Amino acid sequence: MAFRRILILAGILLILFLGMYTWNQRTRTLDEVSTNIGLELAGAVLSPLRAMQDSLQEFWEKYFDLVNVREENEHLKARVEELENLVMADKESLAELERLRKLVDLPQDPAWKALGARVLAGRLGPNAVLASIVVNRGYVTGGRPNTPIITNKGLVGRILRASPHTANVLLLTDPGSRIAVISQSGRVFGILTGQGPDKALEVNFVRRDAKLHQGDILVTAGLDQKFPKGIPAARVKSVAPSDYTQFLTVQAVPLVDLYNLEEVVLLEPTGIVRLPEELDDAPAEFVGPPAPQKTANP
Repeated sequence: MAFRRILILAGILLILFLGMYTWNQRTRTLDEVSTNIGLELAGAVLSPLRAMQDSLQEFWEKYFDLVNVREENEHLKARVEELENLVMADKESLAELERLRKLVDLPQDPAWKALGARVLAGRLGPNAVLASIVVNRGYVTGGRPNTPIITNKGLVGRILRASPHTANVLLLTDPGSRIAVISQSGRVFGILTGQGPDKALEVNFVRRDAKLHQGDILVTAGLDQKFPKGIPAARVKSVAPSDYTQFLTVQAVPLVDLYNLEEVVLLEPTGIVRLPEELDDAPAEFVGPPAPQKTANP
């Protein structure tokens, strides 16, 4: 009985299937419905996947763009730093050129030959106890002991020791420095003495009745045979009577910034003797050193 029911049900289903198949063959309705359903299901699945793929691709492209931007930024930073270094070098070159122009513009005197020198260091080695600098000229290149050292602003000192190509310069602030000077205005003589770095210079043996005032310029007198006559050396800082001696107590300051020297000029005698009338007085302004006082060889 049950088997018959199954057979009847199977027959009915077969008839329905054949009928639907025949109907679909004529109308194509089921094919369209199944196709539409399949497409909708495929679209529902593929659309999120495609959106995810697009998002990942966009993220990947942006990542590489960021990497490229970072590399370009690093390159630009390096280039900016390079350009800044070039600008600094140009500024330093211009500053050096300005200093050298001032040194070249020093008035020429046939009795002395000007030799440019570069400052290599300040206090160095055994000479560290002295107020001194080291320059790149020695006795082979014109830097002999006792050679005067100047800048366009005035006196620096003299060479103390020299090797073939390097020399140690004793600054006028060193306690071992003694320079005969004369004031430009009152023609007052004295001995300019160093007291050490960061200390004022002293002008010794100035008479009590001397006409010396604060602000007066002191130039080399040329009496000690170490320095030419007329080189500006210092400016008077103070003048007061001494409580212990018959002389005035005079303090002065150098005209040259001795702590920031980069280039200097050495004065090498040429052996040319100037006429006696050219050695009478120191000039009112720095017009170049006159010849050393010595007689010509017979």
